[in-house]
Order: sequence, then structure tokens, then C-alpha cells
Amino acid sequence: MLRSLAIRDIVLVDRLDLEFGPGLTVLTGETGAGKSILLDALGLAVGSRADAALVRHGADQAMATAEFDLGPGHPARQVLAEQGIDGDGPLLLRRQLGRDGRSRAFINDQPVSVGLLRAVGDTLVEIEGQFEQHRLLDPATHRPLLDAAGALQPAAAEVAAHWRQWRQCRLTLEAAEEEIARLARDEAFLRHTTDELDAFDPKPGEDAELAEARVRFRHREALSEAAGAALGEIDGERGASSAIAAAQRRLTRVSDRGGAPVIAAIAALDRAMAEIDDAAAGLRRFADELDADPKRLNDIEERLFRLRELARKHAVAPDDLPAVRARLRGEIDALSDRGGRLASLAREADGARGAYVAAAERLDEGRVKAAARLDAAVKSELPPLKLERARFGTRIDRLPESEWGEGGIGRVVFEASTNPGTPAGPLARIASGGELVRFMLALKVVLAKADPVPTLVFDEVDTGIGGATAAAVGERLARLAKNLQILAVTHSPQVAAIADFHWRVVKANAKGAVLTKVEALTKESRREEIARMLSGALVTEEARAAAARLIAGAR
Repeated sequence: MLRSLAIRDIVLVDRLDLEFGPGLTVLTGETGAGKSILLDALGLAVGSRADAALVRHGADQAMATAEFDLGPGHPARQVLAEQGIDGDGPLLLRRQLGRDGRSRAFINDQPVSVGLLRAVGDTLVEIEGQFEQHRLLDPATHRPLLDAAGALQPAAAEVAAHWRQWRQCRLTLEAAEEEIARLARDEAFLRHTTDELDAFDPKPGEDAELAEARVRFRHREALSEAAGAALGEIDGERGASSAIAAAQRRLTRVSDRGGAPVIAAIAALDRAMAEIDDAAAGLRRFADELDADPKRLNDIEERLFRLRELARKHAVAPDDLPAVRARLRGEIDALSDRGGRLASLAREADGARGAYVAAAERLDEGRVKAAARLDAAVKSELPPLKLERARFGTRIDRLPESEWGEGGIGRVVFEASTNPGTPAGPLARIASGGELVRFMLALKVVLAKADPVPTLVFDEVDTGIGGATAAAVGERLARLAKNLQILAVTHSPQVAAIADFHWRVVKANAKGAVLTKVEALTKESRREEIARMLSGALVTEEARAAAARLIAGAR
């Protein structure tokens, strides 16, 4: 709910800080006192359209800050989470408006776009007035509201899940069709390229092996000479092998007397001899390889150059050519099985469509029943609000398949007629300003538990009515206030008498200027204000007594 509203330099308000409580709060005052300024400030804070005329004369900028307390699952937190904004704890919405008409928006002191501020504000506050854009007039809100009123959210979630599954199947099928069409166009190239790679048969790591071999054979003479010299040092008459063998013989003769140290030394020499023998064998193989084929260098260079040429052709590293070959082979295999794969994907898409349609039809059956209950409930609310000739109805139409979506296959529209015999139509076209606000009040009473917006503002919902009708309006506002926070600007003493909190908006002279102020009324001052509303400028004792009776009767 709305916890506080801070207003700075808006129209006739220089500085005003208001604290709000739960239940029903009414604002009263003389015409022109500035009650609408408070609603303009609240609208500014929650993202409504800004007008430079709101900036108070002599000020550089106007500012409105609204603080809200929200439950953990409130939709505003989800909107903020999607934007990466911390929405824990109280929520602070702030808007600054310059004299040039430019504005800046903030949520929890973090700069945001005005669009995001409005998206969050729409989940927090709804202003119902003769000249306001009512949220309930937007058909996009009708389907989710009907689902909430009929406890159909689980069924709606199931439909949405089936829709997403069907959409994914369709996207997969379309992608497969496009891919196979592309492959079919390039089939000759694919087969030629695959045959080329098959013939060459690239191996992982081959580029490094060929490059190393190329270096060896380009330095063949120097390497052969070094290998031969090394073998001479090992196998020569005074080479390493001869020296180690001589050392072994000498130590063996005294091993029975030298004990463990000598035996250990003989074992180490044995290992050294084995290593030297391995080294000599490796050098002989190396020398034999260098001498085996004088044309080997040409063969190595030709394969290396061809390997790198193929890698450039496919825009990959040489070591990735085997993977390219496997991918191309897979594409050719896909072409060979194109009919079977597409048929399988089409069956999956058809199955997903069938599941979606079945769930959506079950949901619409539930909507038809919920609509009948909703229509009956709204109908019962209209006569006391002086709308006894009006009719309300919920229309559910089957959509063409091109318009199906997560919300199902049906369109939900709230319609009304205000005169018998006239066709039903959208509320905005068939109701006058006062009628429209009272229609919204009737709908809100019925949909109070279904609509997630926690704070409702009614601007002069009692225009053009009085007596029993005004009392009926007040009684419905009080009913709404049991579940929601209600703010009402009113000229009706019957509405004012039923409020939990009563504020009076007045104009006052301060520092040579006329400013709007707000007074929280006490028990006595409230009786006096309601008496003024009853009798006009001259408050009589009879009016005071009538005001007292109204207040007492409201409790």
C-alpha cells in the first residue's frame, strides 16, 4: 500500500509530506482548494504523463516521491527483478519535473526510464476519475482479471505452458525445414567437399607433426652428422658403453666385500647402460629415417601446404578439419533422412498443438462459467449506484489461430449498455464521466480480490448524485477498503462520514502567495467539515447534528 507522499513545488504546493494508513481515506475541501493537485502529484510519482504547468510558479523544478509497502509476491517486484533492480523492502518511486517539461525518474534512488516507472506504478496505484484513463477500460486486462475472479490461474498457466511447448516445436520444425532446404541447394558442393576431405583424410595434431618433420628434413645433413657423432661417443672403443662396462666389471669383482653401497652402484650402472642402449637405438632409427628417402621433404611439405590450404578454405584451424569433415558428413546424412526427420518434427508439433487446444478449450469453458458469475455479481451492484438501467456483460470470442497465444484461444471483453434496447459496447464509449466512475466502482467491488493493484484512488466518484446513491457509493468504498487501500476525493458528506481517515484540503496565504495545505481532521473538526458539506458556507447547528448522525451511523 501507499505509505507516504512527498510533494515539492507542484502547482500551489510548496512543501507537503503526507502519511497514509490502510482503509478508506477521504479528501474534502472547497472547489478549487487543490484536491486535484494531490492526485496530480501521485500520478507524477507513479509515471503518469508530465506537464511543465505542474511546476510551481517561481520554482525551477517540481518533485513527487511516493513510498510503498509491498508483499513479497507483488508483481512490482517481478518487474524490477527483470530489470536487475533490487526490490526488497519498501519501494520508493520519485519523479523530478523541470520547467522545460523534461523529467527524470528514480526507483529506490536508482535512475530509470519513465516507461519503467510507469510499468511499476501501474501495479501499485490505479486512479479512477471522470477524466482518467481507467485500467479496466483496456481489454488486455479483462482476461487475466476474469481468470483471477474465477480462480482459473492454474488452468491459464497450463495453457501458457502448452503454448510455449507448441511454439518451440514449430520453431524447431521451421528451422529444420530451412536448414534442409539450404542443404539441398548446396548438396553438390557438400558432397564434393566431403569427398575432398575424405580423400585427404586429415588427422588431429597433424599440422604440428608435419611442421616438426619439415624442420628435421630441412636440416637433414646436420642432424645425420650429429647423430653419427653421438653414436660414436656411445659405441666407440673409448665410448660411454665401454666405460660403463669396465666400471661394472671392476665393481663386480669386489661386490662380495663391498656390501650394499657397491651393489647399489652396480645396479645404477645397469640402469645407465639400459638408458644408453635405448638412446643409441633411438639415434640409429633417427639416422635411418633421415637417410631412408631423400624425397621425403617434398612429400612432407606438399601435405603440410595442402593441409593448411584446406584449413583456410574452411576458415578453421588445421586441427579442426576432422570436425569439419564430421559435420559435413552429418549434413549429408540429414539430407538422406530429410523426409523422416521432418515428418517426426511435424508429428511433435501436431501433438503439441492438440494439447494446447484441448487445454485452451477447457480454460474457456471455465471462463464462460466465471463470466456468468461475474456478470451476475456486477448486475447486483448497479441499481444502488443509480445505474439500474445499465447492463454489464462479459463476451468471450473464439480467436483466429493467427491470434492464439499464451492467454489461450479466446478473447475476453467487458461490455456494458446504459439504456435498455441499446447494444452493448466498450465501457469508454457507452458511459458518461460520472456513470463510468460508478461502473468502475461496481467492477472494483466485485473484482477486489482478483485485482493485484493494492491502492485505488477515486476522484469525485459521487459527482451528480446524492442521498441514498451517495450512501451506496460510500458503503462500497468501505467494502473495498477492507481488502485494499482506498483514497477518495469527494464532495459527498455520506462518503466522508464513512471514512477511516479524513483530510481537508485548503488554500492559505503564506509569504505573500496562495498555497494549498492539507489538514488531518480531528473528531470535532471532522464533524464541522461534514456539516459544511451538508449546509454550505453557513454551518448551522442542525447541520452539525446531521453530521454527527452521519458519522455515528457509519460506525
